Amino acid sequence: MLFKKNKKIKNKKLINIIIIEYYSKMSEDKDTTLGELTKEHYPPAENYKNAANIFFKNKEYDKAIEMYTKAIDLDKKNAIYYANRSLAHLRQESFGSALEDGILAVKYDPTYLKGYYRRAAAQMSLGKFKKALSDFEFVAKRKPHDKDAAMKYTECNKLVRKQAFEKAISSDVQEKTLAEIHCDLEAIQIEDEYDGPKLEDGKITPKFMEELMEFFKAQKKLHRKFAYKILCDIDAYFRKQPSLVDIAVPDNSKFTVCGDIHGQFYDLMNIFKINGFPSPENPYLFNGDFVDRGSFSVECIFTLFGFKLLYPDYFFLSRGNHESYNMNQMYGFSGEVVAKYTNTMSTMFTQVYNWLPLCHCINNRVLVMHGGLFAQDNVTLDDLRNIERNRQPPEEGLMCDLLWSDPQPQNGRGFSKRGVGIQFGPDITEQFCAANKLDYIIRSHEVKAIGYEIAHNGKCITVFSAPNYCDTMDNLGAFITLNGKDMNPNFTTYEAVPHPNVKPMAYAGSLMSMLT
Repeated sequence: MLFKKNKKIKNKKLINIIIIEYYSKMSEDKDTTLGELTKEHYPPAENYKNAANIFFKNKEYDKAIEMYTKAIDLDKKNAIYYANRSLAHLRQESFGSALEDGILAVKYDPTYLKGYYRRAAAQMSLGKFKKALSDFEFVAKRKPHDKDAAMKYTECNKLVRKQAFEKAISSDVQEKTLAEIHCDLEAIQIEDEYDGPKLEDGKITPKFMEELMEFFKAQKKLHRKFAYKILCDIDAYFRKQPSLVDIAVPDNSKFTVCGDIHGQFYDLMNIFKINGFPSPENPYLFNGDFVDRGSFSVECIFTLFGFKLLYPDYFFLSRGNHESYNMNQMYGFSGEVVAKYTNTMSTMFTQVYNWLPLCHCINNRVLVMHGGLFAQDNVTLDDLRNIERNRQPPEEGLMCDLLWSDPQPQNGRGFSKRGVGIQFGPDITEQFCAANKLDYIIRSHEVKAIGYEIAHNGKCITVFSAPNYCDTMDNLGAFITLNGKDMNPNFTTYEAVPHPNVKPMAYAGSLMSMLT
């Protein structure tokens, strides 16, 4: 018997053996049905679903999706299969694919309420709160006594109203600096009992950064006066920067590129332990997604902003897709800022993120962006320099693609499984690099088992620096070091380090229950 009860099969090796044995048997005997092999009375498609459920419970989402797909191939109008596969796509952050499956689940069974939940969760993940609200309202009306349905509708409605309010007032303050908006912050008093790091004449020093990191390691909080000051100063700095920043690395000098950090502060400290603290002799570029998911995002972002202000010509930050209002609302950063500081500070971060540069070009030879390449041909570096970036990420165009796109193994362009941006093939990368006289591109944005991936004939490199992402993925983290002369990428990988017992997305609160 291949499958008895899903809950009884927990060992990953046993699951793999079961599936391998099944495929081996099927290849030996083409006339044997899956039902006969299992000696169960399930239809064949149900056995694939059962296999998928086992893989899902063990967080092997690729295999779960493969099994759900096989079930769908045998029963193309089963809403449950689409809804289950939608959830597996959500776990992989493939929001576009999750939305497609949610739509199909509702299409094939308009009475299946879980299909509406899946569709709503995908819409939420894409920041389309109004569309999600419609689905949550539909479920709540049909289950008037269901507390979970009522909660999801209420929380989504709050987000829609908050988003509308902030959009209404944003035009009044869009061009003002944070220092102009919050000119009263200088009057904030520092309590006598505060024993943490202090700015010296309003400036960050190496001593301040050393003390700040130790303070954060001890799970203490930077005083709000200094936190506000850092945000005002970084806002003033970034708004003077171009959308594409050029970086010059001298011959025989080292330069380090890191990928996603996602609020994993103690792993960020491990990077500095392995590779050295930032300095003029040890420059860094962090390639977006500094926050969200990990529950030490505040500590990460103030550390990174602090080093940027201390070494502006030797420490660089690119915007990621998670440096945005919608992502921060969904994946914990906004909740963390409010819990540790104030709503005012959460709004300040939104403005600062709008001014983050979108990409960097190192020695005119390597372009670094968070997501990837473009839906249109003939994009030049000057086109990227001229992007008007002071806004929330749009749903299409050059800025969107820089933050959201992913590579694919086949040539050409394809639909993005994320539902935003595109997928681009080796030919697209080759053409872009040749036209812009680049050796290769570096991007981040995707978890990789060994922390990095070399694709597209060496011209597209992915680096991801958050090991054991969300405390569940068991992946290594990695960073890249380059030499200014040859620009060859060298990879360093590392495992996750222990952190205090605060779970990922601890500050996302009730919003995360809306994605299940």
